[in-house]
Amino acid sequence: MKAAWYDATGSATDVLKVGELPVPEPGPNEVLVRVLASGVNPHDVKKRLGKNIQMEFPRIVPHCDGAGIIEKVGVGVPASRVGQRVWLHAAQWKRPFGTAAQFIALPASLTAPLPENISFEQGATLGIPAMTAHRCVFADGPVYGKTVLVHGGAGAVGHHAIQLARTAGAEVIATVSSPEKATLARSAGADHVINYRQEEVAARIKELTRGAGVDRVIEVAFGQNLALNMEVLKASGTIAAYASDAARTPTLPFYPMMYASLTVRTVLVFNIPEAAVQQAISDINALLARGLLSSHISARFPLEQIARAHEAVEAGPLGKVVVGLE
Repeated sequence: MKAAWYDATGSATDVLKVGELPVPEPGPNEVLVRVLASGVNPHDVKKRLGKNIQMEFPRIVPHCDGAGIIEKVGVGVPASRVGQRVWLHAAQWKRPFGTAAQFIALPASLTAPLPENISFEQGATLGIPAMTAHRCVFADGPVYGKTVLVHGGAGAVGHHAIQLARTAGAEVIATVSSPEKATLARSAGADHVINYRQEEVAARIKELTRGAGVDRVIEVAFGQNLALNMEVLKASGTIAAYASDAARTPTLPFYPMMYASLTVRTVLVFNIPEAAVQQAISDINALLARGLLSSHISARFPLEQIARAHEAVEAGPLGKVVVGLE
């Protein structure tokens, strides 16, 4: 089979190789999926760069997300799953081989049915972004009637967080850094969009909420935005944070946070409780089937150009990057 891999960390053009590898066999409770599209996430790029992450295996076929068709099943998996269209999540988490290959054998539990109205390209964008967004939005209960602040509303996680919160009955405020990103956040369904390079965010949020503040914050820059979030969060509010790259070791003002009874929830998609994983898959698929959840795909590359795909993600695209394997 055709596949991409790297044997050492480094720049995309230096370490990524494309060639032939053996087609794997599904083991017990596994399925063999013919991959038709592979999603590239910042997580995949950071691992390949070796950025704060060590090489876990001598050879890595990258990418955690993808979509395709089940070709074969292992012992313990119903034969009826053969031929099923699926989207994949966590495919390369603690495993050497991800979705940047024509075939992948992985636990059946890491595959979810892909609704017929959803393309394989769209399916390949779901895993990390949509499931992270679902956990951030719903981990602390329903959001119906609440006000949710989504930082980075044009990012992949932010895009899905807006859609999930909005369809669940929340009022959504999103922050962005450019007019182009504002357009994306509005297209996802944000009720209000604030360009933090042009407006004073806290003042604008207080104006929009008539001084009441927000109930939940979905956060991509925890340390950088902590002071702002404390200023606009209601008492007993929650910050669900999935990244803090600009301030990797933030200092917490414990007593002000305690007096406001604020909750900080950190979210790593790969360690979500299994019940929450299944709920996320169910909710995501229900919205997909109704046409209420989608990703903005900004770039597509064939497998032979996987290095360019990784470079596109490093550049911070306005949307998802997908590698095609058809």
